[in-house]
Amino acid sequence: MPKTYLLLGGNLGDRLSYLAQAREGLAKQVGGILRSSGIYETAAWGKTDQPAFLNQVLEMQTELQPAQLLQRINNLEQELGRVRLEHWGARVIDIDILFYEDIVLQSQRLTIPHPQLHLRRFTLLPLAELVPDRMHPVLGKTVAGLLAACPDALEVREIREGS
Repeated sequence: MPKTYLLLGGNLGDRLSYLAQAREGLAKQVGGILRSSGIYETAAWGKTDQPAFLNQVLEMQTELQPAQLLQRINNLEQELGRVRLEHWGARVIDIDILFYEDIVLQSQRLTIPHPQLHLRRFTLLPLAELVPDRMHPVLGKTVAGLLAACPDALEVREIREGS
């Protein structure tokens, strides 16, 4: 069964609860969660005048094809209350497909690997916790190598649930 790596994030409401609800929904609607990274907090990226985000990476198995996976993710985000008002705006939950096996895909609705993956510490740090030696199929570098070369200077700190 194909493996996919998803980034969960959110910066509104009870952030830990929304991450937990997203994990539960993904387990029911997408497939089995094999592993999950720690939970990390970072200042908003892109549009910076908003609350800090919590992020987590999941390693999952799914029978869904990439387009089906994206549709399920979008449905789950809506179920959890996500409203898309502005690019990089505040949100209760955001779920991004980072990798899907070694597929390289670019369509109007979906790009895999995620096109911003190598530019974001809040993505690379939890991803490197799970798969530091995983090779990016386009850039030809490991996740650990991408993290070491990442131009993003925002502090990313691991948090303990309940803190």
